[in-house]
Amino acid sequence: MTDFVLAINSGSSSLKFGLFAETNGDETPFLQGEAEEIGGTDSRLWLKDAQNHTLMNEGLPLATQSLALDEAVKALRRFTPNARLAAVGHRIVHGGPLLREHQRVTAELIHKLQSALHFAPVHIPASIALIQATETLLPEVPQYACFDTVFHRTMPETSTRFALSDEMYKKGIHRFGFHGLSYESVLHQIGTDLPSRVVCAHLGSGASLVALRHGRSIDTSMGLTPTGGIPMATRSGDLDPGVLLFLMRTEQKNADALETLLNHKAGLKALSGGETDMRQLQTRAEQGDSKAALAIDIFISSVRKYIGAYAAELGGLDLLIFTGGIGEHSQYVRERICDGLDFLGIRPEASGRYSKVKIVPSQEEAQIARLCRRLLRSDAG
Repeated sequence: MTDFVLAINSGSSSLKFGLFAETNGDETPFLQGEAEEIGGTDSRLWLKDAQNHTLMNEGLPLATQSLALDEAVKALRRFTPNARLAAVGHRIVHGGPLLREHQRVTAELIHKLQSALHFAPVHIPASIALIQATETLLPEVPQYACFDTVFHRTMPETSTRFALSDEMYKKGIHRFGFHGLSYESVLHQIGTDLPSRVVCAHLGSGASLVALRHGRSIDTSMGLTPTGGIPMATRSGDLDPGVLLFLMRTEQKNADALETLLNHKAGLKALSGGETDMRQLQTRAEQGDSKAALAIDIFISSVRKYIGAYAAELGGLDLLIFTGGIGEHSQYVRERICDGLDFLGIRPEASGRYSKVKIVPSQEEAQIARLCRRLLRSDAG
């Protein structure tokens, strides 16, 4: 009987999941689905099979991630009643300085996650809640935590350090980097054809870039938290620290108010006057909306700046990779970014594509399954 791995990928208002089987040495999706608009009035759950046929697409009251997981497990049981689960893998955005390895979920791991709440107060509580919900729903199945930060452990100290004291560094105030599972999945798909000097841009509602030398992360745009780097859908990206001091002094904003501002009311949403979807921004810009056009311009300029900086750090550029929802699907954004990079040898070709550019899908759920399978074998000795 096939042993499946259930991969769970939690977002701010969504829950992606996939049931994977090992085929020819790699993980193959058997069923994949997503709970969307969690906590909203239009939440729904859809599920597709390996041939991309829709098995269900239903509006459901999904107030929390845990309720969404409960409905997802019910759906999986409905369509695969005899499936045997070997493991459940969770994408964990941030584990703080004490959790820098993919590993099995234990009571000690939960304790370390709880001690790291201040590193990612938006993400970590939701991860803990999902792990606990999974324990209730699937008590006999081992769980594994797959951290987005692990991929960036190869960064040198010149990239991880902020210009702060050793004492601050020892407390964990340094650049961790994120989207590691996405980057790992991209490298897995490219395989041995990866050249030595690469920049990969994961562009979606959350967005970051990474500089890769021989497939290893040497620098990345996100820092201590997933708020840093380029402007995103609702996140500010990098700011002059003085901006925060100014807001604290003149508007008496406390940490919670700043958290809400930087993660939920900034980025494209703030620049455009409320819109976060790149497709809608493009439509509005084409209709003469100057705010939408400005939001797009700032986003594109920020991405291009990082590409140029990382090319300088790498001593040149052999390949630029786009992944993530915007990176994979928005030809408009890709072209706008690439049009300023001819000095790096990125030029339009007759095919309509650009030289030195690849588009590779992000496969975070498949990567979680690969890591879980590897850890299962390691645990088995």
